[in-house]
Amino acid sequence: MGITTLIAVTMSGLMAGVFFAFSTAVMPGLADLSAEHARGAMRRMNVRIQNPLFLLVFLGTAVLCGIEVFQGRIVGGLLYIVGCFLLTMFVNVPMNNRLERTDDAYWPEYLRKWTLWNHVRTVACLASTIILLLGF
Repeated sequence: MGITTLIAVTMSGLMAGVFFAFSTAVMPGLADLSAEHARGAMRRMNVRIQNPLFLLVFLGTAVLCGIEVFQGRIVGGLLYIVGCFLLTMFVNVPMNNRLERTDDAYWPEYLRKWTLWNHVRTVACLASTIILLLGF
């Protein structure tokens, strides 16, 4: 296993862990709060997660998985690119943006849909990690 693959595996695993934590602890915890408090907390998390370290891992993994695709580890690389990066950019981020500009009535729908798609990102990152380890 080359250094690029090793780093891609590690970073994809880190992303799986971040998404897993949101699916199993953060979102259920927010579900216990009122819409006003949960929405406010999630809005703050959406701001705070846009930090250099998170963005380095999130974006860096996409770049490394792109390299993996060109090196023949197509399935593992595409699982991260499509199932994590593109899904985040085209599904979760637009929901976050809508949450930012809507009222508390959107919260129940957001919670349900965002969490569902977050489960998909979790599985995609974990599958990417495993498949890259296996060399596919």
